[in-house]
Amino acid sequence: MNTPPSPPGAERTDESAVQIGALVPLSRPGWVQAGQHLLAGLELAVREVNDAGGIVGRPLELVVRDTAADPERAAAAVDELARLGVAALAGEYHSVVARAAAARADALGLPFLCSSAVLDALTEQPTEWVARLAPAQSHGWRIYAEFLLGAGHTRIAVAAQSSVYWASGARILRDYLAPRGGTVIELDMGALAPTAVCDELVDNRATALLLLVGHPEPAVSIVKSVRHDERLAEILIGAPAGQPEFAEWATLLGDDGAAIPFLRYLPERLSPLGARVETALRERLTEAPSFVAFEGYDTVTVLAEVLRSHGADRARIAEAWPRVAVEGTRGQIQFSRTPGISVWQWAWTPIQVVDRDPAEPDRLRILHAG
Repeated sequence: MNTPPSPPGAERTDESAVQIGALVPLSRPGWVQAGQHLLAGLELAVREVNDAGGIVGRPLELVVRDTAADPERAAAAVDELARLGVAALAGEYHSVVARAAAARADALGLPFLCSSAVLDALTEQPTEWVARLAPAQSHGWRIYAEFLLGAGHTRIAVAAQSSVYWASGARILRDYLAPRGGTVIELDMGALAPTAVCDELVDNRATALLLLVGHPEPAVSIVKSVRHDERLAEILIGAPAGQPEFAEWATLLGDDGAAIPFLRYLPERLSPLGARVETALRERLTEAPSFVAFEGYDTVTVLAEVLRSHGADRARIAEAWPRVAVEGTRGQIQFSRTPGISVWQWAWTPIQVVDRDPAEPDRLRILHAG
């Protein structure tokens, strides 16, 4: 007798498996390379957990859903994964998407360990169901503002698109810089062409331009316009959100993409665990792993430890967040309540400001550590 084909989207699952739902941007307009790195870290850790005997003898299984940077699609995926019976959710890179997923997970009583999204207000109200590995935006971006002041920049233009995430970033920068003599000049990229940005920078006497815009566009076009304008030879271009982290940036911009500082969530020196994982991730990705891949690996490492210790019951997983103490690739991971943050927060992962070395664009230089 022939078995009928599975309907589209059906999961072939091991009925004894403990399932984790994984939210990842794997298609445009999502940041696909970030999604691929996040998924590589998640998958590597799942493989290692299973090689070591799984969750008390049961295999661990990822059920992956592509969010494509769409908050509604992510919320629908959370509903579907909850119905499928996953023990917990993991992942997501884009902050506005993670916010939609977190709200839905909170409403459904589904534990969600957010890997990469940094928006402070991941949920409107404090929640017991959501924990986060990435540092809150207010923490990381203040360190970036500290770096700008230390480098002598007080007139800072931000080329910003309309989004909660970019608006939050601009506010954090302004709140830190204004009391210290800094000025933030906002350039509305809904109204300006990349070439028009150059005139605005000259007129406002800005010494730094920060890219609070999507990747690859309009970020790439803005960088090319500024780099090729002789009036702006001395200006610093920065990208606190991390656009230059991925190899695609160097491919699209070449030498123009170097010396653009961005935030990266890695320690100056990896632990033996971190170094081993870096080697394995490099093999899996066939390129240097970004910090996002480490975030994926650490997410599963934490969830596996919670599942082993507390079982797969959703309420018990959520109750375990404050008791977590797990060695991750970037340090000891523990969650706490942090003022102004609505979720259980790892406070704090190591943070660096780095750029690509103009002499060797594949090499990253550490400029500042927080």
